[in-house]
Amino acid sequence: MPIGPITMFSIYVICWWVALFTVLPLGMNQQDQTPPTDGAQWGAPDKPNLKKKFITTTWVGAILWAVIMAVIFLGLVPIPEVSGT
Repeated sequence: MPIGPITMFSIYVICWWVALFTVLPLGMNQQDQTPPTDGAQWGAPDKPNLKKKFITTTWVGAILWAVIMAVIFLGLVPIPEVSGT
């Protein structure tokens, strides 16, 4: 096995965060927003749909992670041997 389970999990976490920052702006429409009167931030969306975005992020991150793992395990990207001595 070219990499260990902790490294695999770490790669998944990185894929998840990259997917999150890619998915977050999707579906945001600020053009028809009225100015807030209750002290809220002007750029804050009315309905952020975070649950849907986290679910989307999870499966997009899993697909990205699977592609990266396939590339590593098929040997398309050589991983150097690291000696412990």
